[in-house]
Amino acid sequence: MKETGKINYVEMPSLDLDVTKRFFGSAFGWSFVDYGPDYVAIENAGLDGGFFKSGQKATTINGSVLVVLYSTNLEETIKKVESSGGMIIKDIFPFPGGRRFHFTDPNGNEYAVWSEPNT
Repeated sequence: MKETGKINYVEMPSLDLDVTKRFFGSAFGWSFVDYGPDYVAIENAGLDGGFFKSGQKATTINGSVLVVLYSTNLEETIKKVESSGGMIIKDIFPFPGGRRFHFTDPNGNEYAVWSEPNT
């Protein structure tokens, strides 16, 4: 249910929308709806959102918001990220409440994946 003041949609930059769709489709099983040459909406990602064509990259070092995905098996997810063309930039590390790693997609945008401490 949509509620006033609640996060409803997330939009992220993409240097190349086709590369973005291939990567996230392969690594995470997302699907997409194209809205012209400069925008693609995300489906099956847990939260509504999309990618817009941009010459910018989203990284935490540049002050970007960090989109954090969830996994029940971090080691398997790392393999999928790497085999799909992503690059691990911070290997699995513990944090209060669980474990996580950071990666960049083939366009250089930074994301993270987390799981509970014992998964």
